[in-house]
Amino acid sequence: GPRIGGELKEKAILSIFWALLGIIIYIWWRFEFTFGLAAVAALFHDVLITVGIFSIFGKEISLSIVAALLTIVGYSLNDTIVVFDRIREDLRIYRRESYLSVINHSINETLSRTIITSLTTFIVVLSLYLFGGSVIHDFAFALLVGVVVGTYSSIFVASPLMAEHFNRKNKGQKKK
Repeated sequence: GPRIGGELKEKAILSIFWALLGIIIYIWWRFEFTFGLAAVAALFHDVLITVGIFSIFGKEISLSIVAALLTIVGYSLNDTIVVFDRIREDLRIYRRESYLSVINHSINETLSRTIITSLTTFIVVLSLYLFGGSVIHDFAFALLVGVVVGTYSSIFVASPLMAEHFNRKNKGQKKK
């Protein structure tokens, strides 16, 4: 009923909020705060796009969809951390290159791994969607969207946010 639906909505939003806060803290500890903010912005992007597509198709957000959204967050975070880890390693190796060049190089190094991982995951989830039955249909649909959007955001959202941060940081240092 409406009361359970309201509670579900509230608890879903809270669980996603606490998960994203925990992710910021973890990445801040593991990398630096800016990496955490960029990663969470990309994760927020993934959840927002997936919920938006559910809204466009008029699908119901149930408890299994909340589980799918949290799974998407974990999947996308893993991919983003792989890219960020490579950026961090390459920043040490290519100290004389520009930050944008290092990011580009890092993305190119991880691109084949990202595509292969995403493609194999997509095939498995597509099989669940096609052959899993009506019970798992919406869950698999959310994961299909999430795999595509998560792969996109790791490369085209999180990394450009890092590049923009360092561009602004370098402009601020040049003015001083």
